[in-house]
Amino acid sequence: MSTAQVSNSVVPILPDPVTESSPPWYAIYTRPSHEKRVTEQIASREIQCYLPSCRVTRRWKNRCKVELELPLFPCYVFARFSWDQHARVLAIPSVVSIVGNGRVPVPLQDSEMRSLREGLTHHRAEPHSYLDVGERVRIKAGPLAGFEGILTRKNNGLRVILTLAQIMRSIAIEVEEFDLESVASRSLVSPQHHLSTFSD
Repeated sequence: MSTAQVSNSVVPILPDPVTESSPPWYAIYTRPSHEKRVTEQIASREIQCYLPSCRVTRRWKNRCKVELELPLFPCYVFARFSWDQHARVLAIPSVVSIVGNGRVPVPLQDSEMRSLREGLTHHRAEPHSYLDVGERVRIKAGPLAGFEGILTRKNNGLRVILTLAQIMRSIAIEVEEFDLESVASRSLVSPQHHLSTFSD
């Protein structure tokens, strides 16, 4: 048995110059446990990339503590590149595909990536199972203002489950009650039937 205490660690590899001509962000699907290796390979090609991670302390049966740094979105790395660079990305060992719709890679919204990167520097986060239906709340203050997610409780604290639908992954963010407002519940269509991955 192990217990985990998570503190968020964000690993941007290259600086983030924001201009009107900046290429879009894409989600890259990797082989399991190869996220860091892929990130290093992308960065070595002078392509901006981003691997959000969390630091986990686990206590094993023998009471020894082990601290690990794990990807916040297992099997996914984010990279910003123009279309003429996609073949270089796909050629990287352990890259499985670029997430998209059918055979067309679909870029992530730049505002979503910017808010995610900034928000994770101010909030603790940990991986969470993907959710696509249920009651929702909206964060109304702070770097993550405008994000909607599922409200949960853990250890008498509040957490909001934020989902990146395009890669079907969720994370749990610690929040204060006064930073939240309710959103009328509604049924959501799972993106699972609309998303696939792109590879040569």
